[in-house]
Amino acid sequence: MTADIAAAKAALSHLEIDENPNSLKAKSRDFFWYSPVLKDRLDHLVGDFVVAPRSEAEVIEVLKTCYAHNVPVTTRGAGTGNYGQAMPLAGGCILHMKNMAAVKEVHPGRVIVEPGCLLKDLDAQCKEQSGQEIRMFSSTWATATIGGFIAGGSGGVGSCTWGSLRDLGNIIRLRVVTMEAEPRVLEFRGEELARVSHAYGTNGIITEIEMPLAPAYDWVEMFVATDDFMDAVQFAEDLANQDGILIKLATVFEAPVAHDYFQRVKPYVEPGTHLLGLMVAPQSMDGFLTFLGRRPTARLIYRNDDHDWARHPGPMFEYGWNHTTLRALKVDPSITYLQVRYGYPQHKELIAKMRDEFSPEVLQHLEVLKEGGKVMFAGLSLVKFTTEERLDEIIRIHEEAGAMIFNPHRYTLEEGGRQTVDDRQLAFKREADPKGLLNPGKMIAWDDPNWGFKEMYSYPGILAAE
Repeated sequence: MTADIAAAKAALSHLEIDENPNSLKAKSRDFFWYSPVLKDRLDHLVGDFVVAPRSEAEVIEVLKTCYAHNVPVTTRGAGTGNYGQAMPLAGGCILHMKNMAAVKEVHPGRVIVEPGCLLKDLDAQCKEQSGQEIRMFSSTWATATIGGFIAGGSGGVGSCTWGSLRDLGNIIRLRVVTMEAEPRVLEFRGEELARVSHAYGTNGIITEIEMPLAPAYDWVEMFVATDDFMDAVQFAEDLANQDGILIKLATVFEAPVAHDYFQRVKPYVEPGTHLLGLMVAPQSMDGFLTFLGRRPTARLIYRNDDHDWARHPGPMFEYGWNHTTLRALKVDPSITYLQVRYGYPQHKELIAKMRDEFSPEVLQHLEVLKEGGKVMFAGLSLVKFTTEERLDEIIRIHEEAGAMIFNPHRYTLEEGGRQTVDDRQLAFKREADPKGLLNPGKMIAWDDPNWGFKEMYSYPGILAAE
């Protein structure tokens, strides 16, 4: 197929089109540069034009037109994803969802919203209208969209209580437009949600989202320090297992992460201080302080509602999840990271083993996560990058030990996930995107069903660097 870019642009010229070279480049990028591997391979990529639809009808028009002219379509929200999810490997149309940002309805326990709504705006409107908030969000809450979170994320702040996005009940309904000669509008619930959640927009465009809500609180944000790393891990696990204490975040930072990379925290810790970042509901503080009192090795050094720090450190969640990596990168550009799943019940054993194997080349950063009702840890380990070969070796050693890696140095769904084909997503792509024009190059199973995952996949249709 040969893409007729000029014809597609002409047919869509009555919509909001952006061809300015500077903004086109900016809107063709996400946070892929967290990975030196992806930066090396994707830095040159740029789409041919950006279109920002204002309604589902305009989304349908864009998809129908691009289908007729064989133009690839890469959907994006705010571009805060870091696997290269929104990078247009084959150029074409960037479908920017910024204008579809309405909070449509807020009900007890649920909200209906368009995909381009920023997480912070969604939270603000839910809180204002009903005293509720979304259950979980990425650490890029201030800049990320709800649609990008659903299509590219897997969990985040709140996952210590509510689990992952894919866990039952964490998404209620998705409205999706297909890319065919005559696009269809479909609504998914239950088992069908897995077809398009965390699918990078490879097999449908989400135009409406229904999500569950929880009561909103003025969360008490705290730093707790310890001198022993595994004490900090045990503290986080035990806190998450206190059913009567409601938490939104429980993060563990191995020393010297807090001292070296958290500039506003540095005056209050030593290089050897291991740190926990916590968000606790105000009605749970009596219980939490009692819990803390039973831990003689842990000391509370900061709480946002009662502190004498010279400078407010900012929101606690902007220290956790991938904001940890971002803070480290600002101090040391050679830092990159891994995403590790330390699954129950071997989680603590694996954490200790990987720390013994790699520290300080790899520093542990852990997020409490629940899966199937069990407390475990997601590792977003900070890695001192030297070579691709050494990074691959670190990954291999993790996997051989039994720690699952979700590889952020790969841009495909399968390599960034469980290295297996998701038959539901593949089957839906065959149905909803018969020409393979939606975010091409991101689903290996579509391009090469026999790929063996022995080396990094390289999409044959990727634009060459000039």
